[in-house]
Amino acid sequence: MALRVGLLHYTAPPVVGGVEAVLGRHARLLADAGHSVRVIAGRGRSRDRRIELFRVPLADTRHPAIRVARAALDAGDVPAVFDGLVDELEAVLREAVAGLDVLVAHNACGLHFNLPLTAALRRLAGTTVAPPLVAWQHDLAWASEQHRPALHPGAPWDLLRTPWPRTTYVTISASRQADQVRLSGLRPDEVRIVPNGIDVDGLLGLHPGTRQVIDSLGLARSGVWPVLLVPVRITPRKNLELALRVLAVLRADGTDARLVVTGPADPHARGTDAGVSALRKLADRLGVSAAVHLLAVDRGRRTPTRVVTDLFRVADALLLPSRDEGFGLPVLEAAVSRLPIVCADLPTLREVAGDDASYFDPDADPEPVAELLRRRLEADPTARLAARTRSAYDWEAIFATQIEPLLREVAGRRGRED
Repeated sequence: MALRVGLLHYTAPPVVGGVEAVLGRHARLLADAGHSVRVIAGRGRSRDRRIELFRVPLADTRHPAIRVARAALDAGDVPAVFDGLVDELEAVLREAVAGLDVLVAHNACGLHFNLPLTAALRRLAGTTVAPPLVAWQHDLAWASEQHRPALHPGAPWDLLRTPWPRTTYVTISASRQADQVRLSGLRPDEVRIVPNGIDVDGLLGLHPGTRQVIDSLGLARSGVWPVLLVPVRITPRKNLELALRVLAVLRADGTDARLVVTGPADPHARGTDAGVSALRKLADRLGVSAAVHLLAVDRGRRTPTRVVTDLFRVADALLLPSRDEGFGLPVLEAAVSRLPIVCADLPTLREVAGDDASYFDPDADPEPVAELLRRRLEADPTARLAARTRSAYDWEAIFATQIEPLLREVAGRRGRED
């Protein structure tokens, strides 16, 4: 069932800021999933027809009245206009949240930049007129030495560290969670951690066809590691049988390793169809068929060059078990993509890679080759972090596994209250 979600912050995109960028990403992910999205902010503009913008001018920290009030509050004085600003904001917010299933307030419950807005949200949180609130805490004023001079005992500053009713607390890191627990007295299990993410496709410039391949093969699923790229045609001299046996050793240890062979059967070599069949039979015998992806053969067409190029940036290692290579272009392509290289010890490959690749005898048993791969990946901090980032910090994965389930859970409380 589609949700009606409100996302609130002082400002919204295209205003530049880290929180604004996160809010914008949340809004698009929700809209892509078919939910109704209303962004509530003092300033901003919606460039997506699916996303409604409800402007609340007094939510903007740069609003003249808010700036005057903040100057007094930072000095420890509650201005005479404070309650009036809270009343006005509460009235507008009641209209802004009408019909919503859940309201997500980014930073407005934890920072002092617009305390009239914070106080108005707190009033709404104590009623059943408004939807359940999610206090999405990127930063916490009371935990920051930088902000401490502007904070004072009592109301309204204590609103930033006192638990609110009908409110679910979310922080973006374990460190922020610890701060929230320490300040509010909430238990750790009462403060969720939902990290920020990155747009892997956008950052890497992945072609839509590459994303289709990644999704269809499940390469981006959590726990898939390592993804071994073998960008060659299927022909006897490429020694793909050893690659399959190495894969089997890795998977026997409980890792969800995958092997991606990008090329088709060599049209110039004899018996290539039999070679493909033999590879499939070997994969079946080794119990790794589901983890072996012969892209061009399985898809019945040549793998586009752009997709192969992208896979160099998506994979965890280049595995090249060839018995013979005239030059070794994949080694150079892997190097440009900063992909760890584990390859057969051939003069042509050493000529290209020198001491910067890890080598093995193409006639070696699979166990030492698998161990060489493990050591190479474990010794490469960039490779380790890249693998963890792709599986744990991709926006699509975070939304599907954490954000959407959380919002459904919180919205369900409204139904029980009603």
